[in-house]
Amino acid sequence: MAHPAEDVRPPTMADVAREAGVSHQTVSRVLSDHPNVRAATREQVTLAIERLGYRRNSAARALVTRRTRTLGVIAVNTTLYGPASTMTGLQEAAREEGYLVSTVNLRTGGGQGLKDAIDHLASWGVEGVVAITPQRSHVRALAELDAPFPVVTVEGGHRLDLPGVSLDQELGARMVTEHLLAAGHGTVWHVSGPEDWLESEARTAGWRAVLEESGIRPPRVLKGDWSPLSGYRAGQELAGLALARRGATPVTAVFVANDQMALGVLRALREAGIRTPSQVAVAGFDDIPEAEYFPPPLTTVRQDFAAIGRRSIRLLVDHIEGRADGPEHLLVEPQLIMRASTRPAGEA
Repeated sequence: MAHPAEDVRPPTMADVAREAGVSHQTVSRVLSDHPNVRAATREQVTLAIERLGYRRNSAARALVTRRTRTLGVIAVNTTLYGPASTMTGLQEAAREEGYLVSTVNLRTGGGQGLKDAIDHLASWGVEGVVAITPQRSHVRALAELDAPFPVVTVEGGHRLDLPGVSLDQELGARMVTEHLLAAGHGTVWHVSGPEDWLESEARTAGWRAVLEESGIRPPRVLKGDWSPLSGYRAGQELAGLALARRGATPVTAVFVANDQMALGVLRALREAGIRTPSQVAVAGFDDIPEAEYFPPPLTTVRQDFAAIGRRSIRLLVDHIEGRADGPEHLLVEPQLIMRASTRPAGEA
């Protein structure tokens, strides 16, 4: 015989009020964290909420508080390791702060694309936006928009009057270049990232500054596009220079602006019969998960994407809640990870 289905409706605020023996308004004050509620009453309501498993409807809460507890994230080029990892760090940090995240991924970061993304997120009622803007053109386009909410940039906000958070890219490049010079190399060659990328510019600037401060004339920069193929082509050119031993600048150490390009450089050197690190040492940047398993394991610079995410979200929330104002820019310190690809000859 069929039995009528049980009533499985979720508990309401009225149910909580009856369970706690208080008014509906008192439950609302507790949920809104109103200061004028006695501690004993607050505990009574909280226990009732836990017993019933009550969950407040976020849409209803937004109507009362005018807060959606939702943040927007705009990201460009999330196929690359850096932007993709930054996105993950932001989402995890937002959840820790009690916010939902609505994301918009863009293939290109032109002005119209960014404007459409801002409009889309505004229609969803986000309270603020974090924009991952690794290219100079993205930052310029973002600065020209009149967003209806606070905007924080990741990589690039320090170039214009926008609040932002970024890794100290220049410091990371200085650390790895100093490491290679300390290993006894007379100079360090550099394979850069593409033009217009702020990360690429800062890494090249840090490399160049260390050489010049050491009284060393920087070799010409070989340009890549972040891909292993571009690193492979640069590596072929470096291998040719190393084998020919021509020119006044010997090739014994190379700082590559990201790990994917470093993988290409390592392959090109290996195919040319050049041993790493005994003949040419190679270092990268990013510390991708595979870097430890490169042949040989790659010395690189680690980016703390979790810290970047936390600081970006907290800075945005501070702007939303009025605790911050102005174009403050925060830097996250990188970490040099030393592995076999730069180990001096004879060292275990």
